[in-house]
Amino acid sequence: MDNHAQIRASLTNARRIVLKFGTRVLVAEDGRPDPARLEAIADAIATLRKEGRQVIVVTSGAVGAGIDALGLKSRPKTLPGLQMAASVGQARLMALYTDVFRTRGLVCGQMLLTADDLKDRVRHLNARNTLNQLLQSGVVPVINENDVVSVAEIKLGDNDKLAALVSLLADADVMFLMTSVAGLLRVNEAGVKERIPHLNKVDDAAKALAVGKGSALSTGGMATKLEAAGMVAGSGAASVIADGRDPANILRVLRGEDVGTLIGRPLPARSGALRHRKQWIRHFHKSKGRIIVDDGARDAIIRRKTSLLPIGIQKVEGPFPQGALVDIAGTDGTVFARGLVEYESELIHQVKGRKTSEYARQPHLSFVHEVVNRDNLVLTDPSGETSP
Repeated sequence: MDNHAQIRASLTNARRIVLKFGTRVLVAEDGRPDPARLEAIADAIATLRKEGRQVIVVTSGAVGAGIDALGLKSRPKTLPGLQMAASVGQARLMALYTDVFRTRGLVCGQMLLTADDLKDRVRHLNARNTLNQLLQSGVVPVINENDVVSVAEIKLGDNDKLAALVSLLADADVMFLMTSVAGLLRVNEAGVKERIPHLNKVDDAAKALAVGKGSALSTGGMATKLEAAGMVAGSGAASVIADGRDPANILRVLRGEDVGTLIGRPLPARSGALRHRKQWIRHFHKSKGRIIVDDGARDAIIRRKTSLLPIGIQKVEGPFPQGALVDIAGTDGTVFARGLVEYESELIHQVKGRKTSEYARQPHLSFVHEVVNRDNLVLTDPSGETSP
């Protein structure tokens, strides 16, 4: 059995699944939610639940549903207009999900998230606990970005990234990005578009194939789907980009059939996966600054798995406060790690390049030792994957 066939076969063992449905999957050509499509999605999810799998839905379509309910002719151009459409549409969308699930004996629960919910450690853990409780109780979580209060989050590809973050939050086995094409496509020697069945990882060659930037109602595109799949691959899980206009494709993939574009390695592939706290550090934070280190410090962090000490620091780029996430780069500027700093940038600047003995006698500096503790540090290799 070749590598691709082995990975496909391993998907039959997936137990926790994230299904992201894009706007173009959920609405008809006139922009209104498509009842027949929602019925087909509910059928597929009901089958998955009967097979003993846990299912999480990440849904787009709130703004589109709001546009329909409000009788608007096009997507609003202003932020308040988008938030108004999301407010009206979210209620309508959840009512549709509730109805189609109820007729199949399923209960759904709504979760609305923002980037801040996942970035703050306490709120992050609360969201994770709620999600786990819903799944353990047999409820199907239906998750969307809280566009009513979000600002920067209403942007290109927001729900593709949200699906990846939810997959990491839930320790999912497989993330499905259900869209309006058969998968990632390329043009063969005959000039005909063909589906790429499998990628081990998302590299520059794969990203170069990404085309399409959504439609008047949707905000995503193939580039954002590949970015999301790359995030999930780094955690040891798999992703599938497939045609969501036929929700039965989900079942076909989980039977091991060659459908869509599969990205990742065989399941289970968790031996090298990041612990959940390190996933949080790697994916749920935006960097607030950068620390440049010498070759000795870089080697110690990568090969000997040490913490970051002041002596190896050459430059501090800030400002940033204590506890902030910063990128750690070598002398060539390439980021190879990121972590949470123990001290603010000004104090790190004062002790950079110095041995402990050089500042131990200075009361205001004597407590400084590890600038980034190993438990709060994650490596990033050139392929974009991560390791503890």
